[in-house]
Amino acid sequence: MQKVLPAAKYLLAVLLIGSFAAPASAAGFYVMFNKATKTCSISERAPTENEKFSMMGIYATKRAAKMAMAGMMKCRG
Repeated sequence: MQKVLPAAKYLLAVLLIGSFAAPASAAGFYVMFNKATKTCSISERAPTENEKFSMMGIYATKRAAKMAMAGMMKCRG
């Protein structure tokens, strides 16, 4: 058996954590449901008024956010 260097273990751990964290930090489009007007919208900022808005999802592209919004029951009517 080969010995794995401790530094290689740490490097592998950092790469794995980075690969999971990168998509979350790269996301830039939020689908939000306005509880007062009962409508959905897309924003580049996360909702800060939690009593007024409910976040429905985070998407990397505006196109992906639009497609997801079209399939959400709350956003249809």
